[in-house]
Amino acid sequence: MAAALAGSARLGGAIRGRTAVVAVGNSEQGTIPGISSDELAVEGLRITLAESGIDKAEIDGLITCKSYGGFGIDTEIGRLAGLNPAYSATLDYGTCNFSLHLACAVIDAGLASVVAIVYGTNQRSAGNKFSHPLGRQDEASVYGFLNVAGPAAMAFRRHQMLYGTTEADLAEISVSQRRYAVDNPLAIFRDPMTVDDYLAAPYLVAPLRRADLCMISDGAACMIVARADRAAELTEKPVHVMGIAQQTGLRDRQNADQWMRPWIQQVAERIYPAAGIDRDGIDALYIQDPTSIWVLQMLEYYGFVDPGGVGEAFRSGAIGHGGRLPLNTNGGQLSEAYMWGFLHLCEAVRQLRGDAGERQIDGLTTAQYCSTFGFMKAASTILSTEAP
Repeated sequence: MAAALAGSARLGGAIRGRTAVVAVGNSEQGTIPGISSDELAVEGLRITLAESGIDKAEIDGLITCKSYGGFGIDTEIGRLAGLNPAYSATLDYGTCNFSLHLACAVIDAGLASVVAIVYGTNQRSAGNKFSHPLGRQDEASVYGFLNVAGPAAMAFRRHQMLYGTTEADLAEISVSQRRYAVDNPLAIFRDPMTVDDYLAAPYLVAPLRRADLCMISDGAACMIVARADRAAELTEKPVHVMGIAQQTGLRDRQNADQWMRPWIQQVAERIYPAAGIDRDGIDALYIQDPTSIWVLQMLEYYGFVDPGGVGEAFRSGAIGHGGRLPLNTNGGQLSEAYMWGFLHLCEAVRQLRGDAGERQIDGLTTAQYCSTFGFMKAASTILSTEAP
């Protein structure tokens, strides 16, 4: 382990400011019957190009993500979109952070200069029942953990044992994000919710309730990333990629205390030096949230909340809706829509560019996005309107 950490310390911030997000876009979310995942992905690209005014001919890179049913392959989406990019690839699990990092690396390697990242899914209308093992076959699947709810519930029980965290503390995350979603017309869940409402709801997988888990949705999202000099040609408001970092936990149950996913800490140790930005320089925070527990863990590992202090951090106004550090201003996956976290980055870019409408928060220049692939990978990106 010491050797691994020493190797991690050598990872630097070579990508800083070399790429920028020039456009984001998305379709409606919810149930969209009669259209395939691939067609939705292409529609997401069409919407993004139309709203940004970028010509399709500018796209010379394409990165797609597999979606429910094995769709989402770059060769098929490229054909449907009428693209012959210089570079294309498909990630089995993209969750936008990983796709964005690949796009930055591709651009930095000179394989492409303007990369479209697209994702589309129809898993809601197609009836995804989560009846197959989560990510891969393992011992958890034998006990019925075919959805992230089971492992997340175990992770919260572990957190409760270590720190005495209460269900009312956990409620603060879902309640804060719902308050943002009330003003988001894209959100699936917009009804106001209080902590008392949360606690009165029945358990879905004890100790978790409906509000602790995302709702799968049909829809599409797209992000266009460009080399820094090209970005200036394509938009007047580029959002610069200041730093990226990743870490895996592929040893799974071989890792100590795997329910808590301690290897996320290594991403936190790298991302701020990579970006040249301190934690207190982050104006808005976005955390991928298929469950509220993932938000809890990442708030602690990235140093925004002391271990066991999440409830007080929200109640004191240090973080969350109306707080000093806005968190998931779109409502996150818990209230807006699933979409593997793509909508978090779309929201972050819109907030930084001043394009978030009624949800707009003034004075934002820097945002951070943190995501994970369950118990296997973690990643983070820091974005800024200010060039390095």
